[in-house]
Amino acid sequence: MAFDFKKEYRDLYQPKTKPSIVEVPPMRFLAVEGTGDPNEEGGAYKHALELLYSVAYTLKMSYKTDYAIEGFFQYVVPPLEGFWWQPDVEGVDYSDKSSFNWVSAIRVPEFVSEDDFAWAIDVATAKKKLDFSPVRLIEIDEGLCVQCMHIGPYDDEPATVAAMHEFAEAQGYAPDFSDERRHHEIYLSDPRKANPAKMRTVVRHPVRRFA
Repeated sequence: MAFDFKKEYRDLYQPKTKPSIVEVPPMRFLAVEGTGDPNEEGGAYKHALELLYSVAYTLKMSYKTDYAIEGFFQYVVPPLEGFWWQPDVEGVDYSDKSSFNWVSAIRVPEFVSEDDFAWAIDVATAKKKLDFSPVRLIEIDEGLCVQCMHIGPYDDEPATVAAMHEFAEAQGYAPDFSDERRHHEIYLSDPRKANPAKMRTVVRHPVRRFA
């Protein structure tokens, strides 16, 4: 049976609808950085997703090619994730999506090396005839965070975020946003198919203990 990150790391991908504090370990991602409204038809965000999924599935299916990745095991491609920020805003302002900066990302297993990544880029480029230079292989170390499962449309997330911050403060934690620590979402539902009222999104914010 293929390894499924969502099932193996339920504390990270299946949190409850009540906030909790979690220590997130370093993870490896395919990532594309950009700006602008993610809902824009034909925009940078949707193009980034096409690039990410092409490389992610090239790596996943590598075992069916002549290329051997050391330590490879079959796995389910993890869910899409997004790190979001805006100038002079702590967290995000959902009313001004045009000012979004984002890193769209898909986790990859730790066995994926720079050489494997370069191979996947070459294969995807030859197959799709697209420019994959925006895709990077990066490591993100989130560390201490507050998180919660948000049920419903993305635009309703502020209520969930408010509950997260209230919980964190009651537990002795403060928000800890920086250039390396962002508003983070993990998308467990496909917005093209899901009922907006039932969409499931993990929302995660960086925190630190009060001094």
